[in-house]
Amino acid sequence: MGIFWENKKEGELILVFHIGSSFVGGAFFLTQKSGIPKIVFSIREPIALEENIEADRFLSLTMKSLEIVVHRIHKAGIGAPKEIFCVLSSLWHVSQTRIIKLEKNTPFLFTEKLALELIKKEQTLFEEEYSAKYSHPGVKTRLIELKNIKVMLNGYETPKPLNQKGSDLEMTVFIGMSDEEILGKIEKTIMEHFSFKKINFSSFTFSSFAVVRDMHMRGGDFLLISVGGEATSISMVKKNILHESICFPLGLNFITRQVASLSGSSLDEAESLVSLFKDGHATKPVEKKISPIIDKSKAEWLHKFQESLANLSNDISVPATIYLVVDKEMADFFSETIKSEQFNQYTLTESKFDVIFLGAKVLHELAQFEEDAIRDPFLVIDSIYINRFITNPANPTKRGEIARI
Repeated sequence: MGIFWENKKEGELILVFHIGSSFVGGAFFLTQKSGIPKIVFSIREPIALEENIEADRFLSLTMKSLEIVVHRIHKAGIGAPKEIFCVLSSLWHVSQTRIIKLEKNTPFLFTEKLALELIKKEQTLFEEEYSAKYSHPGVKTRLIELKNIKVMLNGYETPKPLNQKGSDLEMTVFIGMSDEEILGKIEKTIMEHFSFKKINFSSFTFSSFAVVRDMHMRGGDFLLISVGGEATSISMVKKNILHESICFPLGLNFITRQVASLSGSSLDEAESLVSLFKDGHATKPVEKKISPIIDKSKAEWLHKFQESLANLSNDISVPATIYLVVDKEMADFFSETIKSEQFNQYTLTESKFDVIFLGAKVLHELAQFEEDAIRDPFLVIDSIYINRFITNPANPTKRGEIARI
């Protein structure tokens, strides 16, 4: 998916997969120009939890879960999708918001050719940085996402900048990269049941940002937190611009492993213990046994959360409004944990953190569902974003225009 919008008809059947770090999901939805997708079928399959995380083994387990999801979706007999999209959680991609600047002594014409030249140069720089920091020698990477967020000419935001003159240009673009081998395995697994020449890739970092930005009614500043199985990602949005994102390797599975390790339980037993504890159904002996472990896990997660906020802020105030994406069973747990944070919300924000869980209640007016569709927040957000990407009813543009999304 590039920087151009291309209007299409509504009523197209679209297939979307979500590759997370604790589950793989899949959904069929019908596009609607209203901006509200109609999700007709959706499922999710957990990724097997193991005591230790080893990269190749974890990738293999993820592909196994994807294979199950693809097979079940194909067997459901919904129909042939018009397009297939795959949204990657933060564990499977690296992304960054970058600022492109150009200043000249005399006014110049902002053309499509100039824009693409500047973006191509920035893309090359990002690819070099990605390869140097995240890849081993010989490992290939692929651009999965390039989105134009904002264009400013002479210090003013310009929704339609093409063929406008200026001497000072600033473009804000979002770039996402991923490992070619990982993408190839995903494509091969999907294409075993769905014959497609191209799978469209995107990041949950950007899709969740775009959806929340469009629904956020309290100004242009907020934090977006996504808690997955193996990692937590935090994005800071200032003035409706995705300012920066950061990720730390503690998620839902970290708590389960801590309980298993410190209580002498198996992973399956630990999952049950955590579930009983958070629901308030644990017996007194069990509560007494695992409560200190849960508190220790919360403290470690909160410490990483505080470190991440400090790295994100860089003397910029931290937004008090937080949108949280997590499995609904753990929404209260993480909401209360975030609210208990004592440092940043009192020193770097104007008020205490207000945590809004992006669950069925908040998202219910943004999507429609058939009976066979589960209301998974990750898949719902993916579907809303892709539906708007395809139909773009609010800001239609023809191919050839630089689209701001």
